[in-house]
Amino acid sequence: MSEKSANLAIISNNTFEATKAVNLQNYDISSALQTTLEFNELIAIFSSKIAAKIPHSAYIYNNLEFGLEIKSGVFTRHSCNYVLKSEQYELGELKLMRNYRFSDADIQSLEALLCCLIYPLRNATLFHQALKMAHTDPLTQTRNRASFNETINREISLAVRNNKSLSLIFFDIDHFKAVNDSYGHECGDIALKSSAKWIKQSLRDSDIVFRYGGEEFVILLNGTDAGGAALLAERIRSSVECHTIAYGMETLKITASMGVSTLRKDDTLESFVKRADNAMYTAKKSGRNRVVSTK
Repeated sequence: MSEKSANLAIISNNTFEATKAVNLQNYDISSALQTTLEFNELIAIFSSKIAAKIPHSAYIYNNLEFGLEIKSGVFTRHSCNYVLKSEQYELGELKLMRNYRFSDADIQSLEALLCCLIYPLRNATLFHQALKMAHTDPLTQTRNRASFNETINREISLAVRNNKSLSLIFFDIDHFKAVNDSYGHECGDIALKSSAKWIKQSLRDSDIVFRYGGEEFVILLNGTDAGGAALLAERIRSSVECHTIAYGMETLKITASMGVSTLRKDDTLESFVKRADNAMYTAKKSGRNRVVSTK
């Protein structure tokens, strides 16, 4: 059986002076950790810098807030596990592994060295929280239009370079103005949040949904061809149609119209997006609550 040690590393104002002392003693580690705000780089630097003092064969770092699991090395039977915190900030969980047990002296040294990692992790957390807020629609908790503009260029380049399929779904709530006019904007907000939730429930982890504007969402599907995108769009359409929204003493149904396009060899960003947008408007003109795919 593997031997595990679960520990909690907490840095608060009460330990700040002790932390500074530890950092001074390990200036090389602290200095190296100040060079990046990326979680994967911080953990790799920390692992490398402490290797001589605390030999280990692998590490695993998890951060639920950002959906991260970073791992490297040869995974063995003995491990030492730490939940990392700084005051109100949850900074993730770090596990070190090797093929012989960690001694009490090792654990004591490691806990001191973790003080060097806490504040760089906190800085990285604050930085990525700010990035997340800047790229997130606050109402629906999907990515926003600015995030789409950045992401689509990168995904097109990757698809072309790796000769992989890339598809778009434009999603528009039918008669959304009538929902606002009949029930009020609060109900309209519920319809938007519900639509975002139903879309997400149908997606893979690698798919990304953006609020494009108003009642319109865009879903980016990497590694998905035209047939797969059309099937997913139909699954989303059916899911929306099957749900009911409760608002006060009222219940209402909403539907959505969708347009699908798949990246072609001769596409520009504009033509790729425009085809999906035009297909969505065709779905609207054809009676709504349907999916239209471009050839």
